[in-house]
Parts: sequence; structure tokens; C-alpha cells
Amino acid sequence: MGYTIGMTIGIDISQIVFTGTGVARYVREMTEAIITFAPDNTYVLFGASLRQQKTLHKFGEKLKRLSKNVRVVCVPIPPTILDLLWNRLHIIPVTWFTGLLDVFWSSDWTQPPLPNKTLGMTTVHDVSFLVYPESFPEIIRTVQERRLKYAKKECSLFLCDSQATKNDVVEKLQVPKDACVVIYPGALSS
Repeated sequence: MGYTIGMTIGIDISQIVFTGTGVARYVREMTEAIITFAPDNTYVLFGASLRQQKTLHKFGEKLKRLSKNVRVVCVPIPPTILDLLWNRLHIIPVTWFTGLLDVFWSSDWTQPPLPNKTLGMTTVHDVSFLVYPESFPEIIRTVQERRLKYAKKECSLFLCDSQATKNDVVEKLQVPKDACVVIYPGALSS
């Protein structure tokens, strides 16, 4: 998949509200890097949180300084309700909130339904619950498997943190090898 100017890219930034977590930092820095690399695309930063709307908007305002093509869409929905809508019932496409998108990048496997014309992509940091199932309570394995079921259904591109993760995704999830890309996490210099 080549880089195309003029795409409308949706990015789920909901995870940034969990200050101090690796996933929050990853989403913040990857989003900033993507916009810095390709400022001519249109970016719709989607965030869902009942109590952290201000954090989501503040992050969006910071990124608007990188590109005039950044729009923030925050919906006052707690993560538990979004998990119910998207990972249990799998209803309400993200485009109801964002408008039409060419690409939607999700994180933390909260995967909304996507229209046929929207390319879905997600990040997989690891699938240790599948590699070492004996190390995880059954409820965690069940929740993660359900979440990944919808990621597999909706996403045609999986960003993997390492070659080992890519190998696990191909083997344990039966995701085609060419649908997985290794992108090592890195930090932006401040």
C-alpha cells in the first residue's frame, strides 16, 4: 500500500486518556508522527470518553498546529459502552460519528464496524494471551479473543510491534502474512 495524498484518515485516540500507559504513549506519538509525515491528508481524530473530553480536545488542538487538516470528534461515551456497541453487538459504524473515511486506524482492539470503502487497520502489541494461555484468567482470554475476532473481520492491515508479534499474529490468529507489517515503536524527540 503506497502513500496517497488527499486521503481522509480516522484515528482512534481514545487510549490517550490513560496517562502513563504504553498504549497511550504509542497512540500519542504515532498520531503525531503520521500527521507530521503527511500533513496534506485530512485527519479525523476520534475519541470516546465520558470524563476525559478535555484531554482529547487538548491533544487534538496540539495536533492542529501540525496540519490545518486535523478535526477532532469527541463523543461522550464511556469505554464500557463503546466496548458493548463495537466488540459485543458490533453495531454503529465509526463513520456515524466521523463522516466518510478512507482509512480508520484503531488501537487496543476496540474495533467498530466499517463501511466497505473504508480500509481498517489496527495495532497489535502482542498476543501473549494466545501464546501463554495458562498465564491469563479465562475472562481475559475470552474478552481479547472476542475483540480480535472483529479486528480480523474489519481490518486488512495489522501493524505489529515486532517480528515475533507478527509471527504470532500469523500463526495464532491466521492473519495472512502480507496483511501484517512490522513497525517498531519509537519515540519522537521533544
